Amino acid sequence: MAKQQSASSRRTFVSAALAGLSATIFVHASRAFATDKMTKPQADYQDTPNGIYSCGMCTLFVALDGCKVVEGAISKDGWCKAFAAVD
Repeated sequence: MAKQQSASSRRTFVSAALAGLSATIFVHASRAFATDKMTKPQADYQDTPNGIYSCGMCTLFVALDGCKVVEGAISKDGWCKAFAAVD
């Protein structure tokens, strides 16, 4: 009887440990994805164009006000150092 309770307790412990490990990995992975983008200061973002170049002409711009590499709302008339012209 004691052997059966021990096996059951071990299974419960292992299940709980694996669930905790999975949750920890998920939280760390989601944080990594959340920080994949640069902040506006890191990108040297400005709300005005750089000469004839602006976010609206960039391959990284996501309509209406987003960017694939810079966090937050982005103006289509803005510019940053990650600018990549549309061919």
